[in-house]
Amino acid sequence: MGRVVLVTGVARRLGGRFVRRLTREPGVDRVVGVDAVPPGHHLGGADFVQADIRHPAIARVLTEHAVDTVVHLDVNGTPLGKRGSRAAVKETNVIGTMQLLGACQKSPAVKRLVVRSTTSVYGSAPRDPAVFTETTPPKSLPGGGFAKDAVEVEGYVRGFARRRPDVAVCVLRLAHLIGPGADSPLAEYFSLPVLPTVLGFDPRLQFVHEDDAVEVLRIAAGEPARGTLNSGTFNIAGDGVVLLSQAARRLGRPTLPFFVTGVTWAGSALRALGMLDFSAEQIRLLTHGRVVDTTQMRETLGFHPRYTSAGAFADFTRSRGTGLLPPHALARTVDRIAAAVPAGRGLN
Repeated sequence: MGRVVLVTGVARRLGGRFVRRLTREPGVDRVVGVDAVPPGHHLGGADFVQADIRHPAIARVLTEHAVDTVVHLDVNGTPLGKRGSRAAVKETNVIGTMQLLGACQKSPAVKRLVVRSTTSVYGSAPRDPAVFTETTPPKSLPGGGFAKDAVEVEGYVRGFARRRPDVAVCVLRLAHLIGPGADSPLAEYFSLPVLPTVLGFDPRLQFVHEDDAVEVLRIAAGEPARGTLNSGTFNIAGDGVVLLSQAARRLGRPTLPFFVTGVTWAGSALRALGMLDFSAEQIRLLTHGRVVDTTQMRETLGFHPRYTSAGAFADFTRSRGTGLLPPHALARTVDRIAAAVPAGRGLN
């Protein structure tokens, strides 16, 4: 008998892509996709069960399908497709995770649990270390939003791991997901025609390509390869960093610097207009940035991303088209200005 894998959050793009990939995985006999709403995309050969993980009925789903592997992807920062509210998202993240873990604890068939988390659990603060490892405590815990939800979720997962030491538990702290189909808050921010920034700051950012996210989930959900271990907590990000100023230039988006209070006001206005979920957590990121160490991802988990952070962002850029300041046109303008200046005279 092959493995039976249950995946939550399959109505979102990442969940749908992962389920379709998992149905082709050798050794997987059956894939069960769960979400509170029917997905708008196909799930390959997977079975879909419409169920809300906030309700105790999720335990019945685990039992009826004899699930041995659970991949929990229904941990998100924004409502699905602009529907719902922040309160509903928080309930799904926190209450839903509690219900799911309770169901897993009662099911003796469950032997592996994979949970999607985020590097946002480290926060963003002015005195942060240059690079966070998996064991580095944050200088200041997130005070709200998705980051706080993720901190609570990880706390519940650690409690579950203590109560069920026979279950292999893997927590993946993903950097900001990006790519042609990414629907993350940061992807929405970079889709604005003009990017509000914090005056005097140029934060370092890391990204993980959506293709790499699917692959690392596949590795985490399966049996570990020889010489690797897919139990534990891992930072997941592409190599290198991208400065916010570099990202804006590559997109051809002009920036509009504000003082922090001005960015907060702009975020509130964008949120009120329904254009963007511009949270306080994201403002801190766009002020101080965040970089994580991925040594354990490579040496222990055995995962080597196909895309660097810059490569992932470049693929995202190609999917968004040129902005108000196309990079090639801007470069030609700079060259013309330079050619017009007489030799030996600089621009002062």
